[in-house]
Amino acid sequence: MRESTRPEFIEAIARGLDVIRAFGTRGNVLSLSELASETGLARPTVRRILLTLDELGYVRSDDGAYSLTPRVLDLGMAYVSSSGIWELTRPHLVDLSASLGQSCSIAQLEGSDIVYVSRVAVPKLVTLSVSIGTRFPALSTSLGKVLLASLPPDELRRTLTIPSLSGVTPTWHPEADEIEETLREVRAAGWAVTDQQLAPAIRSIAAPIRNGAGDVVAAVNVNAHALETSVETLIDEYLPKLLTAAGAISGDWARFENRPLAEVG
Repeated sequence: MRESTRPEFIEAIARGLDVIRAFGTRGNVLSLSELASETGLARPTVRRILLTLDELGYVRSDDGAYSLTPRVLDLGMAYVSSSGIWELTRPHLVDLSASLGQSCSIAQLEGSDIVYVSRVAVPKLVTLSVSIGTRFPALSTSLGKVLLASLPPDELRRTLTIPSLSGVTPTWHPEADEIEETLREVRAAGWAVTDQQLAPAIRSIAAPIRNGAGDVVAAVNVNAHALETSVETLIDEYLPKLLTAAGAISGDWARFENRPLAEVG
């Protein structure tokens, strides 16, 4: 449960969001006791929150068990829709995915995790399911390496101390000096590769997306199955097209940010 000393902080909203997030860490069907244990809230408090969420259509109950409904997706899609990311990036991801025959995604940094905000998927047998809103530990992904490498040193150190909310345990557990060396190489190259550091058989390559000021605001990647695609293929064949797509998205991003808020007739 999150706490704040600010007088404007609305604790009831924070508790409601804690309950929704608990489903992502413990499972898709949970009891009242399990939700109370996961959130650290009292059972009567959790019960009132669940009754409210049920009435609003975000939770369904079945014989003492609770699960989220698809309506929860509206909360995440509100961000995607309001930011214009989906409309802005989808044409580029469609073209990139079609040219390579692989899934392509865009993510942004939230704490020490990446959160997927746009994706075009190609059916593949992979070990992890990905959709818009999925979180992964940033350091073990090519998208996350690009985003972390763009942070100022103090912000990077703070970010890496934040616990992941993804519920995923990566296969790569680097020491501090290895992290520093890895991100230094990403800064020098301008792109990042991950070879089965998040999960077995998953390889990916990512490049930054920049706004008009040159700041890294997101990252775009191509991911592939390790049995089908070598690291050399990622770099030699996929990277040139990825960099072209990243540049095109960056250009559209800058134009979108600088668009007039209203047209004068």
